[in-house]
Amino acid sequence: MPRFLLAPDSFKGTLTSAEVCDIIGDAILSVLPKAGITKLPVADGGEGLSYSLYNIVGGEWVEAVVPGVFGLPMTAGYALLSNGTAAIDMSACAGLPLAGDDKDPSETTTRGVGALMQDAVKRGATDIILGLGGSATNDCGMGMAAAIGYRFMDEYGRELDPVGSSMTSVDRILVPKIPVKIDVTAACDVDNPLFGEQGAAYVFAPQKGASDAMVKELDDGLRHMAELIQRDLGVDVSTLPGAGAAGGMGAGVVAFVDGTLRSGIDLVLDAADFDVLLYDTDYVITGEGRMDAQSVRGKVPAGVAKRAAKKGKPVIAINGSLGDGAEEMLQYGITAMYAATDSPKSLEELELTCREDLFNITVTAIMDLQE
Repeated sequence: MPRFLLAPDSFKGTLTSAEVCDIIGDAILSVLPKAGITKLPVADGGEGLSYSLYNIVGGEWVEAVVPGVFGLPMTAGYALLSNGTAAIDMSACAGLPLAGDDKDPSETTTRGVGALMQDAVKRGATDIILGLGGSATNDCGMGMAAAIGYRFMDEYGRELDPVGSSMTSVDRILVPKIPVKIDVTAACDVDNPLFGEQGAAYVFAPQKGASDAMVKELDDGLRHMAELIQRDLGVDVSTLPGAGAAGGMGAGVVAFVDGTLRSGIDLVLDAADFDVLLYDTDYVITGEGRMDAQSVRGKVPAGVAKRAAKKGKPVIAINGSLGDGAEEMLQYGITAMYAATDSPKSLEELELTCREDLFNITVTAIMDLQE
């Protein structure tokens, strides 16, 4: 009987990656009752990274009260892994859903992210994996930096609130007297630069509530911050791939905590010993809520497919839907792709039908394998 390794991302808004694994697994067994199935719910640099690592590595799930997207106190959780690493999703306290109907990337902050990092250090974490993605922010990581002791001053020597609208007014960056010393790796699922047409503001700020005028202001601010970071900290983030992730948080991690950027999916796959699991696998199944041209840029299916292809394993992508450019994934090791639905549906409709749709398309995919 064939052996399947299931490594999907979540279907955002409808199914977690663990739920996707369960549905696909049940569908496979309905066709091949004796098939071998290994489930590996994974995530890239977006939401869910910390919980993926928590499930894979083990450890303790902890909570802390930190500033939320608008600076008000909230409770956010993260994982203290058994190997001494803290796994934190910035979306836990700076995520887009937390902004509700008041989305405004010029006034949201990443201060809570820095507070979670401080909490992890106090609890004895030896290093931090920070999941970038799903953020409501565009502050170049100023909020995070302020939480760990940085100060951002205007030309009159006044300290500025660390939010996106303040970036163009920053005249000096003051470093903390006692810097936080901990290794930080940012799990990043995009390679966008900090500013410009492909940068954080122009590509991502509109979905965070920014108007055209605000997008330009934020982009000007990010460009200005890059100049100050170079001048005051001696770090060049102006052309750094991934610097534009999560509203410039990629640049902030590199500049303010001397961190590194790495593919989120590669971090998770390494933690799960994915390459070892491939040895006992005949087929790999991956997927995401919507596969399109963006899927090649560090997303879960691309990361899974690249690794599986190196070992000569066929990869089937079972997705919620297929968008423009999905066929590009065929160049990255995907051997077949399917969509649970081929027509647009509202979130309410998807919530009602997504499980049945996913089950049925998986049955179709497995039946195709038998031909």
